[in-house]
Amino acid sequence: MTLNPVEAAKRAAAYAAVDAHVKLSHRYIGIGSGSTVPYVVERILAQGDEANKERWFIPTSFQSKQLIVGNGLRLGDIDTFPEIDVAIDGADEVDNALNLIKGGGACHLQEKVIAQAAKELIIVADYRKRSSVLGTNWTQGIPVEVAPVAASQVLASLKRLGSTDAHLRMAKAKAGPVVTDNGNLCIDAPFSTAYLRDPAQLNSQIKQLVGVVEVGIFPGMAKAAYFGNQDGTVSIQHEDGSFKENITVEI
Repeated sequence: MTLNPVEAAKRAAAYAAVDAHVKLSHRYIGIGSGSTVPYVVERILAQGDEANKERWFIPTSFQSKQLIVGNGLRLGDIDTFPEIDVAIDGADEVDNALNLIKGGGACHLQEKVIAQAAKELIIVADYRKRSSVLGTNWTQGIPVEVAPVAASQVLASLKRLGSTDAHLRMAKAKAGPVVTDNGNLCIDAPFSTAYLRDPAQLNSQIKQLVGVVEVGIFPGMAKAAYFGNQDGTVSIQHEDGSFKENITVEI
């Protein structure tokens, strides 16, 4: 199948990440969310029925649950399997220290739960998601999942913290706000890159606000990130700060 350059980049990143990190010995695998993840599942399926029949796959969202079930893989849950061998997920932006912004799909609470449970969190993305400082490419704002009763109060607090344009995310296909998989609301809180030079501190400040359920900043959680490039190669960023560029992937 011929893909456009962006989709080909996503596929290359997903394939490379699965090849390197989803071992035949792994039994509990977290499946993330986003447009790159279908290629992750595609590559896992290519490992064969013999490998996958002994595995449990734990989703981060309704989307990933449907991917697991729709492809005939065994669906698990975090209550049953609180320790996961590896989780592969997408990201909205990745900085030079492997800090992440996630939550463009409003499922960052479950994504963070799975990430915390995984021995390794591996990120797959295309070249557009890579930046030196968070907030450079992803300018829509930090996704903040909030209890509905506290939405107005949290909005006011975020504005005092420095996100003067913080706003409730509204649905596009219906009237009203976006409702998360957990029945909460989602606030998008844009911060300048000056605030995001210390993403762990900003994550902590937002998380402490009463009514905040989870924050779409993932500081220091990823082990590696795989970026698909326009030329079909992959760049790999490791938690120790090292990079490998222009890796060829067998498709």
